[in-house]
Amino acid sequence: MKNWIITHLTKLRYMTGIVSIALMVISISFICIRGLNWGLDFTGGVVSEVQMNSQITSSEIEPLMDAGFKQDVVVIAADEPGRWILRYSVPAKGETYPEITQVLDPLHAQVQVLNTSIVGPQVGAEMASQGGLALLVTMLCILGYLSYRFEWRLAAGALLALMHDVILAVGFFAMTQMEFNLTVLAAILAILGYSLNDSIVIADRIRELLIAKPKQDIEATNNEAIIATFSRTMVTSGTTLMTISSLWLLGGSSLQGFSIAMFIGVLTGTWSSISVGTLLPEFLGLKPEHYLPKPESQDP
Repeated sequence: MKNWIITHLTKLRYMTGIVSIALMVISISFICIRGLNWGLDFTGGVVSEVQMNSQITSSEIEPLMDAGFKQDVVVIAADEPGRWILRYSVPAKGETYPEITQVLDPLHAQVQVLNTSIVGPQVGAEMASQGGLALLVTMLCILGYLSYRFEWRLAAGALLALMHDVILAVGFFAMTQMEFNLTVLAAILAILGYSLNDSIVIADRIRELLIAKPKQDIEATNNEAIIATFSRTMVTSGTTLMTISSLWLLGGSSLQGFSIAMFIGVLTGTWSSISVGTLLPEFLGLKPEHYLPKPESQDP
């Protein structure tokens, strides 16, 4: 029975590896061809703060603002009850937006515009560069940690799994043209941490088995490591997905992008740590000898 599971698990890992490569190619194609739909955090826009009846909800405000301004207006609850922050793009030359009080008049609430400010594209460009720098620094720190913690073949597998998760999450936003804002970027950084944790758990188990069973095939070692950590991975991923699903359903539109990115990241992180993270070391020729202590020379 065990041999049957190991044999079929190897075939399954190879199949999922091929699927992962195909998904990465598709995602990169969408990113290059369609690009990302950058949010107001990166492109600049108008931010208005309004005060109204505390009984009004965002689900009542959003449809009116979207129809009145002919775009997807971001509605965020402020600290005080009845106070809302509205974010929308700057009108094109020759165009004007209607008054917010007129747009929200069907609510029959006393709407008061407290302030309105414009975020220029220079600020958005600075945020984009800082976000990219944060992502780069995070990847370099992870690369340094993996190089110190594992033999380079295992480290390469974990690093490829990280890249796989980020590319698939970003590719989804490029394919759907959902808004890519700072909250989504924060989710991408969180995905890196989550995927790294999963990959390290399996890589640690592989390293232990390489030392404990040096005569075992690397395919069998990888399969045994996956089986040993499978229940832990499923429990962790399942509870995390339940939390993210609740945030997705109840968090409102302001957290929708973050929730979707995290949901995709947890799924792909679990997938990649089992398939991608174990396949690459096999192809690179990982062997027990790479972790066994080297005999000391007897030469004087």
